[in-house]
Amino acid sequence: MIVRSFKDIEGTDRHIKSKSGTWESKRIVLAKERVGFSVHETILYAGTETQMWYANHIEAVVCTRGEAELTDRETGKTYTITPGTMYLLDGHERHTLKVKEDFHCICVFNPPVTGREDHDENGVYPLLTEPEEV
Repeated sequence: MIVRSFKDIEGTDRHIKSKSGTWESKRIVLAKERVGFSVHETILYAGTETQMWYANHIEAVVCTRGEAELTDRETGKTYTITPGTMYLLDGHERHTLKVKEDFHCICVFNPPVTGREDHDENGVYPLLTEPEEV
């Protein structure tokens, strides 16, 4: 059994700040826990716009605070995301999140992330893995 809080991981190597400066993420469950998914608390900052494309992952996002406009870049459809709203990127959709008010969310990734990922020039997280235990 693992018990930890987001507060416990503030300032550790599980607390990631993006190179772009548009978000930070506290990664409470990672690939090294070997449970088949990862869980993060992410904050995207008001006034920012982040283009993403999880070509290697499926992501579910639940907004807990704030507001953002989510655009599916493949269809052009736009959604307003507010607390209590979930979106699931089950088709590896290229998407843009335009943040109106600091956007706090809980994210689940499959396959799990290692904690070392950041978006590349295409908005993609690389598919990183942990070494097999011997």
